[in-house]
Amino acid sequence: MTRFWWVRHGPTNRRGLYGWTDVPADLSDTAAIERLHDHLPKDGLVISSDLQRCIATADAISGTRQRLPHSPTLREINFGDWETLTYAEAEAIDADLARDYWSNPGHSAPPGGESWHQAGERISGAVDHLAETHKGRDIIIVAHFAVILTQLQRATGMEPKSAISFSIDNLSVTRIEHLGDAWRVLGVNHKP
Repeated sequence: MTRFWWVRHGPTNRRGLYGWTDVPADLSDTAAIERLHDHLPKDGLVISSDLQRCIATADAISGTRQRLPHSPTLREINFGDWETLTYAEAEAIDADLARDYWSNPGHSAPPGGESWHQAGERISGAVDHLAETHKGRDIIIVAHFAVILTQLQRATGMEPKSAISFSIDNLSVTRIEHLGDAWRVLGVNHKP
């Protein structure tokens, strides 16, 4: 069994669609960082998305844990031409596409961006590689909101629309185990 400890990066204090846009995390809540550090397995491997909000969060919680190289395949969904826009701004550009993208996630994608399914395939490939390469280990992955939700969807078999209804707060932990041929969810959005 391989245990995945999904950690959402620290808050960015920004509003809008920041998928591949590289914005910093606010890690000033040192008490929350310390609680998170203490909650995670001491011998866990730590990996993060290659965006600075995840790298800085992973650095803050790593302690003496082994760090794996940052991975671009663990990035948030690419919002393409909608990057940095608010939902209202994206809707003003193409109301039908914006509504479809959020109310029926799956195949639709922002111009120049990726769909829920495309992101899920990219992220699942990275997770499968980690599960195979580090079989039987605790793997702490510092990633993004939708990244975590794609794996929650995968583990439960729920529809994307159901998955995006979950809250994944900054500095929360979602635990998912890989049992070889099956997945098990042990907790979602836990705040230590």
